[in-house]
Amino acid sequence: MDPTCSGQDVLRCQSCKTPSPPLYCGICHLHLCKVCVGEHILDETTEHKVVPFNKRELATKCPKHSTKICELYCEECDISICATCASSGEHIGHAYVEILKFFESQKEVIQRDLDELENVIFPKYQKIESSIPVQKDTLSKNSQNFTAAVIKHGENLHKKIDFVIQTLISYISDFDSKHIAVFNEQEIEMKSAISEITQKIDDMKQILNSNDFKNVSAYKSRNDEFKKRPPKLPSSLPNFTPGDIDKKQIFQQFGSLSGLPIKEEDHGYTMVVSKIKPPVPIKRLIDKPRIISHMRTDYEASNGVRGVALLNDQYIWTCGYKDKNMKLYNIYGELVRTIQTTSGFPPYDIEVTRNGCLVYADYRDRTVNIVNQGQNTRVQPAVIRLRGWKPRNVCSTYSGDLLVVMDSDDREDSKVVRYCDCKETQSIQFDDKGDPLYSSGGEIKYITENRNQDICVSDYTDCEIVVVNRKGKFRFTYNGSYFITKRPFEPYGIATDSHGLILTSEYKYDCIHILDQDGQLLRLFDNCNLHRPWDLCVDSSDNLYVTEAEKNKIKKIQYYI
Repeated sequence: MDPTCSGQDVLRCQSCKTPSPPLYCGICHLHLCKVCVGEHILDETTEHKVVPFNKRELATKCPKHSTKICELYCEECDISICATCASSGEHIGHAYVEILKFFESQKEVIQRDLDELENVIFPKYQKIESSIPVQKDTLSKNSQNFTAAVIKHGENLHKKIDFVIQTLISYISDFDSKHIAVFNEQEIEMKSAISEITQKIDDMKQILNSNDFKNVSAYKSRNDEFKKRPPKLPSSLPNFTPGDIDKKQIFQQFGSLSGLPIKEEDHGYTMVVSKIKPPVPIKRLIDKPRIISHMRTDYEASNGVRGVALLNDQYIWTCGYKDKNMKLYNIYGELVRTIQTTSGFPPYDIEVTRNGCLVYADYRDRTVNIVNQGQNTRVQPAVIRLRGWKPRNVCSTYSGDLLVVMDSDDREDSKVVRYCDCKETQSIQFDDKGDPLYSSGGEIKYITENRNQDICVSDYTDCEIVVVNRKGKFRFTYNGSYFITKRPFEPYGIATDSHGLILTSEYKYDCIHILDQDGQLLRLFDNCNLHRPWDLCVDSSDNLYVTEAEKNKIKKIQYYI
């Protein structure tokens, strides 16, 4: 079909009405036949650009000179221009190409890209897509086989352990049987001897009470005989001493998983994931965080809410600035429970352990206390009592340990101490050069543990975040990135999320810094309507809880999509 024809009407020359005109004026937007085009061009009141009808789209008006047609393409400016634009001086020294040549070369580029997409790139994507179900099925089967093998191996080891247990129990049973028989024989012998001794005592008393010379002179002592007769009973019984098998031995003896080796990390073991490409995160940070909800606490105005710790996604523990009471709220802001410190002093910091116990640091009492909520919320005796040091802030680790930031009595030194079952197992105070890691004195030092077991401390006095690894080796500090040249960095609360990001609040500047695991600033949230943010914590869905001390509020903020 003629390209100038539509399904309904036949295009006609807009001057003489001749059907199917082959030409088109791009300036006047008129369809023209060959006869009328000459008269049209002779009209000197305006410029004309006549092209074949099938190339009419190339006749585009210049955006700067509406009566002109773009005949050139400026390669440097990447725009179409008219002759007036080219002579105006705006494009002096620029390379031009005829718009038709540019049009044709650009179509060649598009064609090459189309060929590559259709014949190379798209088939690769199709191949990968088609292989994913197979790989998923293979992964599922492999996991099932692996799980079955581990369970089977575990059952076999259990059988061996059960054999050892039964053997030891059998030894004990044999030991008991043999010794019971001995004890029975000794018991019979002792009863017989006691009867003889009793009779001898009676005889001796009768002799003493009589004046019969014959009986007295005939007396023969049997004491030496009786002294030798009592048997020696076993002085000690058998004892069982459990063998100490550490985690490394367990993994070595049980087996290993290729591709996921286990490496020693100080007190524990962790999977080596550096050789495995991590999955692409399904979440990403948003530019403007969204306040999901906020709740008001009922602390007095002068004792505003300071500390926050999640019991779970439904309940929130809080503590006030100068209040001895720690309060549990549900997510709707309803007060559920109130607990007082045993000393009557306000807690400096609160935390919830992995098994749901509330921990609080009592600076004045020099104690770190655990509230066992399973026993009518009664506060247990202090589990950690310090001498020469006072605890400021505390966090519970993934392994169940406690990390405590503390100051010396003279406030000349600060350190982080790890406790396992209330026993000190690690002290972190100096770097490899012997210099202090943390500032002396000061009141603001919050602590948290990242998912890679790095220990992160916000040090307000030194205006930095200090991060060391699990062994206490210095990794990096963060001092506010490019803001350091504009104002001091003054961190308060600190928290980490499931992606290993580090979050810290700046009380004075009403903002939240979000860092990656290596201390690089990813976001600065100063647009989330916060007022004097203090403490932070993150729930299982990576929602951020922030205390606003002066307003007695806790805000819940979404910062991931």
